[in-house]
Amino acid sequence: MSEPTGAARRRGPFKVGDQVQLTDPKGRHYTFTLEEGKNFHTHKGSFPHDELIGAPEGSVVRTTGNVAYLALRPLLPDYVLSMPRGAAVVYPKDAGQILAFADIFPGARVVEAGVGSGSLSSFLLRAIGDDGMLHSYERREDFAEIAKGNVERYFGGPHPAWQLTVGDLQDNLSDADVDRVILDMLAPWECLDVVSKALVPGGILCCYVATTTQLARTVESIREIGCFNEPTSWETMIRNWHVEGLAVRPDHRMIGHTGFLLTARRLADGVEPPMRRRRPAKGAYGEDYDGPNADGGARGR
Repeated sequence: MSEPTGAARRRGPFKVGDQVQLTDPKGRHYTFTLEEGKNFHTHKGSFPHDELIGAPEGSVVRTTGNVAYLALRPLLPDYVLSMPRGAAVVYPKDAGQILAFADIFPGARVVEAGVGSGSLSSFLLRAIGDDGMLHSYERREDFAEIAKGNVERYFGGPHPAWQLTVGDLQDNLSDADVDRVILDMLAPWECLDVVSKALVPGGILCCYVATTTQLARTVESIREIGCFNEPTSWETMIRNWHVEGLAVRPDHRMIGHTGFLLTARRLADGVEPPMRRRRPAKGAYGEDYDGPNADGGARGR
């Protein structure tokens, strides 16, 4: 039985072509690719790549300046934060939330729009495995090329489950019976019609947006289209802690707002979503609003 794509690059002794992440005594990271006969140089000296080739992961190497570096393979969260970028990457904290709350499972058929630099694509491909399907759409060819290089560099070559199309999702989507759709784009509401036709009943739509105005319009558009359940929206923040003896305190810096996530599930054909029981606050909708709840919340009475 053959190993899943990329698995061989995640275990065993270091090999030529492997990515290595060095950590110096101050906790700073340096990532490079192992090449026979090459040297790694820092302001603290150098050492030959050959010292790591064949060595077990977790080894320590010393430079000519007698500075020790811990050598490990970069984790996927490390990789996506250091890889070449065209567009902004989906941060690991948000990618983890997408994998969990969009319920990405092995063998899933997933459509992704807005590939950016390939960060989320890498997480999705590793979750669905070789037997799944990820069809990614990116409107900018330069971003698509960067994403393709980043994904293939991580997996050691093309991934059998990945198809990348350059173009707008709403003009090119031909997939049917899709389990999950992930939209990381400026105007996800423009794609709801084609997405709703591609998703299977019970399938999950997950949107990643940057601003409150995008979030509000996306949620209202999902309600208006009428074939999804009530969407759920949230954001996450990460605060690391400093732990040394009795000095236990939060770090001075944290990863705050990066984006909003929302999920909604596709209803069966011909089914209307149940009425909302919670009335919106008075004045939540402007006088010229004519979308869902335009009657001031009568649906939820």
